[in-house]
Amino acid sequence: MAGKWFDELEVGMVFEHPIRRTVTETDNVLFTTMTHNPAQLHLDEEYMKGTPYGQRLVNSCFTLGLMVGISVNETTLGTAIANLGWDEVRFPAPLFHGDTVRVTTEVIDLRESKSRPNAGIVTFLHKAFNQNDELVASCKRSGLQHKKPVDA
Repeated sequence: MAGKWFDELEVGMVFEHPIRRTVTETDNVLFTTMTHNPAQLHLDEEYMKGTPYGQRLVNSCFTLGLMVGISVNETTLGTAIANLGWDEVRFPAPLFHGDTVRVTTEVIDLRESKSRPNAGIVTFLHKAFNQNDELVASCKRSGLQHKKPVDA
C-alpha cells in the first residue's frame, strides 16, 4: 500500500510526486469528446489561431483530473474512503499539447471524523506545473481517510 494513513499525515507535509506526464493531443480530444464538451477552445485548431493563445487549450477538467490522479499513489492509494470535494480550483496558466505536468501536494488541514472513529478528514493543496515551472492548476481537495488499523 502506497498511500498514507490519516495518522501518518501532518499539516505542512509536502509530497513531490515522482510521476510526470506529457499531455498529448489525443488525451485532450478524447477527454473533451467523451465528456460532450463542444468548446472550440479544445477542438478547433483553426479557430484558436485567431486567439491570444494561438493553439488549442487542454481541457481544464482533464488537467484537474490528471493533477489529482498523479497525487494518489503517495497520498491516498489504499487508504482513502471517499473524496469529499474540491475547492478553490484554479487554472492560472494554460496547458497545451506537449506540455509535461509535474505535481506537488501539501497537507493543509487534518481533523478527526465526528461520525467515523476509524477515520479522519484531510485537506490537500494540489499544484500542477508545466515543464517551465509555471503553475497551471491548483485545488484544495478534502477526503475521508482511514486511520491505521490497530493490527497493522
